[in-house]
Amino acid sequence: MHFKAIEAHLKQNGRLPVNIRIILEGEEEVGSANLDNFVKGHKDDLKADVVVISDSPMFDRGVPSICYGLRGLVYFQIDLRGTKSDLHSGSFGGAVANPAMVLANVLAQMKDRGGRIKIPGFYDDVRPLRDEEREQWKRLPFNEKRYAKELGAPRLFGESGYSTLERVWARPTFEVNGILGGFTGEGAKTVIPAVAMAKVSMRLVPNQDPDKIAKLFEDYVKKVAPKTVELKVTRMHGGKPWMTDFDNKYVQAAGRAIEKGFGQKPVFNREGGSIPVVATFQEILGLPSVLFGVGLPDENAHAPNEKLDLGNFHGGVIASAFLYDEIARG
Repeated sequence: MHFKAIEAHLKQNGRLPVNIRIILEGEEEVGSANLDNFVKGHKDDLKADVVVISDSPMFDRGVPSICYGLRGLVYFQIDLRGTKSDLHSGSFGGAVANPAMVLANVLAQMKDRGGRIKIPGFYDDVRPLRDEEREQWKRLPFNEKRYAKELGAPRLFGESGYSTLERVWARPTFEVNGILGGFTGEGAKTVIPAVAMAKVSMRLVPNQDPDKIAKLFEDYVKKVAPKTVELKVTRMHGGKPWMTDFDNKYVQAAGRAIEKGFGQKPVFNREGGSIPVVATFQEILGLPSVLFGVGLPDENAHAPNEKLDLGNFHGGVIASAFLYDEIARG
């Protein structure tokens, strides 16, 4: 999208209205393990006034938007071992702990029936949602029944006392992303598995620190896991939450550019996902960021058949070209 906008400026005007540095990074799906170190090691090469990132969705089809907040992330793997090898459940059932059952019980203790996370201290630093934000979100064209139908969910569920948008944008979460224990193929197999494993993630909101939350989680898992299994908890990766102000001049410039590219003013929203490098740019380089994305919620992000709407892509090219002009004007 940005390459086409740059090409348009060069063909039309013979030059760009601003100097542009481009970072291409292909490790996002595996946690971007090297990106932070790259930024830290190339401070002089990356000097700039603003960072533009096109990795966030529009609010809905026909509703362009600017994202002003991202959730952070902490990701873990939990491994439990009960015995040195798998055992016949008829011969040894009742004599040893079943790691799959123990793991299910441990995971069940992470939330109460109302969807609230039970890790002690987990919510201590959560920044409350401002009344003005809550009122703005109520005016957005969001239909919970349609949302559930599009997801194929019989019914929506989350932390009680909050709307769906509040839960996915402004509240922290705990999710099980994968679980494995014992025989999973077709047919029957009477086995007590030797090991069981789960991958879990916690999405964090402004003011929550990933290292602090990780320590709280580790302490809680060690407390609730019984001594009948060996426990290993591996911290895999994470990132800090991020939020900017509406009146940031670059956010306002992006709003004008999007209006020119899509023919209507954007709405302002947060995003439930995480882009850890946004906080890195802010902390290491002291740079503000503008999230200037044109994806749609139904484009199967991180799933089979992930796609991008061509109409949004073309509108994004036009809006990006106008953004460079808006930034140049200051």
